[in-house]
Amino acid sequence: MSASNVTAREGTRGPGSLGTAPTPHGGPAGGGDGSRQEDISVGVILGFPAEVASELQSWRASFGDPLAEVVPAHITLVTTTPTTDWDATLAHVRSVARAQRPFRVTISGTGTFRPVSPVVFIKVEDGFAECVDLHGKLQQGPLHRDLPFAYHPHVTIAHDVAPESLDEAETVLKSYRASFPVASMGLYEHGADGIWQLREELDFGTETDNNAGTRHKNAARDAGDAAASH
Repeated sequence: MSASNVTAREGTRGPGSLGTAPTPHGGPAGGGDGSRQEDISVGVILGFPAEVASELQSWRASFGDPLAEVVPAHITLVTTTPTTDWDATLAHVRSVARAQRPFRVTISGTGTFRPVSPVVFIKVEDGFAECVDLHGKLQQGPLHRDLPFAYHPHVTIAHDVAPESLDEAETVLKSYRASFPVASMGLYEHGADGIWQLREELDFGTETDNNAGTRHKNAARDAGDAAASH
């Protein structure tokens, strides 16, 4: 079984323009702070290095999941959440990012949400606690809402496909393992056209500008070095 161990020297960035999906994924970078008060929906994710994302996308496609073509591998921190104040939301997410240090994520083995939901996923090992902590901090203030289920970091690998395909995904990838540092998170807006658009990529521990954020050049390397020393 294939496995990956990727060190992303300058953070992990999501892919480019993509299509419709029920959870946030990549899209063209959008702009700025503009004063916006209309009802919008946002999501926040951790993107993966290109090598890992591509490998998992291929696996997802092999199980017959049509979303493989439009949803790169990622960990959702905030699922689709409505907000009426864009400026407050942007300030809030930036504040959380500034206070967060880069950390290492290891994904390993498979799990499922069946029978509640027809989903098979790869488990988050290293980085699980950091994801839960980030979720708790992000889902406050302008993004506060009550969720129907407790937050559980994971990487979806098959969703809403035939039961035998879910079984295959759970079995075939049970030995899969990948490890990499993350140094940023993406803030996405769900457009009226059903497409998720990246509005800002927020580097951990740094100030950001009005567009895609400033790059913390050594953050991922530092996270990798720190993990290796333990």
